[in-house]
Amino acid sequence: MATTAAGAATVAYAAGIERRRWTLRQATLPVLGEGARPLRILHISDIHMLPGQRSKQRWIAALDALEPDLVVNTGDNLAHKQAVPAVVRALGPLMNRPGIFIFGSNDYYAPKPKNPVRYLLPSAKKKRIHGIKLPWRDLRAAMVERGWHDLTHVRKIVSIDGRNIAVAGVDDPHLRRDRYKEIAGRPDPTAALRLGITHSPEPRVLDAFANDGYDLVLAGHTHGGQLRVPGYGALVTNCDLDRSRARGASRWGSHMWLHVSAGLGTSPYAPVRFACPPEASLLTLVPRTNGEEAAKPNTRFGARADVR
Repeated sequence: MATTAAGAATVAYAAGIERRRWTLRQATLPVLGEGARPLRILHISDIHMLPGQRSKQRWIAALDALEPDLVVNTGDNLAHKQAVPAVVRALGPLMNRPGIFIFGSNDYYAPKPKNPVRYLLPSAKKKRIHGIKLPWRDLRAAMVERGWHDLTHVRKIVSIDGRNIAVAGVDDPHLRRDRYKEIAGRPDPTAALRLGITHSPEPRVLDAFANDGYDLVLAGHTHGGQLRVPGYGALVTNCDLDRSRARGASRWGSHMWLHVSAGLGTSPYAPVRFACPPEASLLTLVPRTNGEEAAKPNTRFGARADVR
């Protein structure tokens, strides 16, 4: 009886409280050249928006008060065919700032009911179950109209706060839509930062960015594991990335840093989070040091609010 009660309480917390416990995660990453002034990046991913999620929209819009130098969106914005207006409302204030983006599988296809246990099985990475096609082109048009750059198989230079930044991105590796060869090659060595973005942090893509000399890659997709065991961490990453990197910052090779966002949403068919609250990340980029110290994390929790 006690075990049943504890299990019910855990599910109630994961579904009713934690998935709405909006979190701002902060980290300092030493990736800039000597003497460079700090650069602040707001990393948003895996919103998985439904039309009626009003408090999620308000919380995301309020992130504009952080005054980031650059907003990076690493995909999976949609969870419903009518969610584009809700995403645009949420990102509206932030789209007045410089921004770059790529899309993920749940921008292209709606989620479908699945047995959640399948994510714990190796075969889950081999078989894809897609829902109806989503209006990602409408979302892309809204972002581009406001000045954000679509980096789907694009590499370019963008000017941020008077500094040139070399940026590049690939389509979603989770769907095997990535074609890194289209952006391959060393980025501009004179750029203040060499930044890559991808939705799913597949090692083959991360290795390619690292081999080309990128300083930092941002990704999402993992939901931080979504269900984490205290003292153990993520159970799965839903890709080939190891569990220890399911969320937050880590080194990838001798030069590059990786930051994986745990994201802000869930599938509507698995609306639970445990030991992994929904998050956006504010990354402060600073000059490298001789020792290149590990990233310094700092988590802030937002106010609880109801979401349908």
